[in-house]
Amino acid sequence: MNQNAIQTITGGRAVLGIELGSTRIKAVLIGEDHAPLASGGHEWENRLENGVWTYALDDVWAGLQACYRDLAAAVRGKYGVPLTRPAAIGISAMMHGYLVFDAADQQLAPFRTWRNTMTEPAAADLSARFGFNIPQRWCVAHLYQAMLNREDHVPDIAFLTTLSGYVHWRLTGQRVLGVGDASGLFPIDGDGRYDPAMLKEFGGLAAGMGYLWTPEQLFPRVLPAGADAGQLTAAGAALLDPSGTLEPGIPLAPPEGDAGTGMVATNSVAARTGNISAGTSIFTMAVLERPLSRMYTEVALVTTPAGKPVAMVHGNNCCSDIDAWARLLREAAAALGADVSRIQVLEALYGAALEGDPGCGGLTSYNFLSGEPAIGLAAGRPLFVRLPDAPFTFADFARTHIYSAMAVLKIGMELLLDREQVGLDRITGHGGFFKAKGTGQKL
Repeated sequence: MNQNAIQTITGGRAVLGIELGSTRIKAVLIGEDHAPLASGGHEWENRLENGVWTYALDDVWAGLQACYRDLAAAVRGKYGVPLTRPAAIGISAMMHGYLVFDAADQQLAPFRTWRNTMTEPAAADLSARFGFNIPQRWCVAHLYQAMLNREDHVPDIAFLTTLSGYVHWRLTGQRVLGVGDASGLFPIDGDGRYDPAMLKEFGGLAAGMGYLWTPEQLFPRVLPAGADAGQLTAAGAALLDPSGTLEPGIPLAPPEGDAGTGMVATNSVAARTGNISAGTSIFTMAVLERPLSRMYTEVALVTTPAGKPVAMVHGNNCCSDIDAWARLLREAAAALGADVSRIQVLEALYGAALEGDPGCGGLTSYNFLSGEPAIGLAAGRPLFVRLPDAPFTFADFARTHIYSAMAVLKIGMELLLDREQVGLDRITGHGGFFKAKGTGQKL
């Protein structure tokens, strides 16, 4: 066994990171050299219930416990020691959405995830008022839409947060948020705080509609990377690890969004660096040297975990339609008596795409499983169409779907690179889209 790794774990010098992604909850334990020591995971999926893309909070905790249990078992199996006290813990999760609670900490409405496209009136009104793009997926857009709808729960809201902020709150008791995740809740100014002028204007809107709370009371406190974000409480330790092995008192980093995770993991936190995260959704983060010349509805302005300005181009849809076709192709193979795995089908799709016609041979895919605000699409309607005289080859079919997954991203990137002349010295891709060697990078 690796004695250095064992001493790192038993000596309380390993660091634990947990991320709640759209389809998988992941836990990674790293050593002092930042190299992974062990990992765990749990598959989950959002649901469309009553027209709302959501996850039940019971599923959040069941998934977190299963993920942590998988990690702890990996540590014990690989090193023969229990995981009792990491040096620190960090939580990250998919950004944006709507999680609201009353003064008794009871959830007031189902979790509305980033994937929902129900806030167009609110997002458009706030963007016009602020002179700052507020995408439909942002927390404040969801809040304002609920206000405009006069939803019954709105007067009782005492706390609004993101998924990472919610998990962190339950683990530590602290209502805080890392600045990167906070920048998808409400606009952040150059000092790394909620923009005071916009906050005042939004507070005036709430007061004018008769609400007694202020946004300052509702929103989590904003923290930069490295700040003290509290410690794991005894209740939090039991919630994450019901076996009782995990000890309380462990410091936690400010909770962050998945965009911040991608920036840090790819070392894309300095100006002129960027990354593309491509999985269920797809988005580019480009760290800016200077402000953009104007507001674009296709580009959101957020921050790095240290508060530096970032241009974010986001598409709600990326690989979901590809995965759906892969399931169909696997079923077809099974009907013919072939036992092929999901991975084999995806590798065949991505590999064939490199051989397809550059113009996709007269085939077109609209990969919108959910709505796509960047192009004004309110709801998902996946379509695949072809010209009557198209060759309709597997290679062209595959290339069409790969291109479709990137199409919305291209619209926003043309604005940044061509119109705004944003400088990027390097850009790093990560996520499921890039797992098939070479295809995502080349296309």
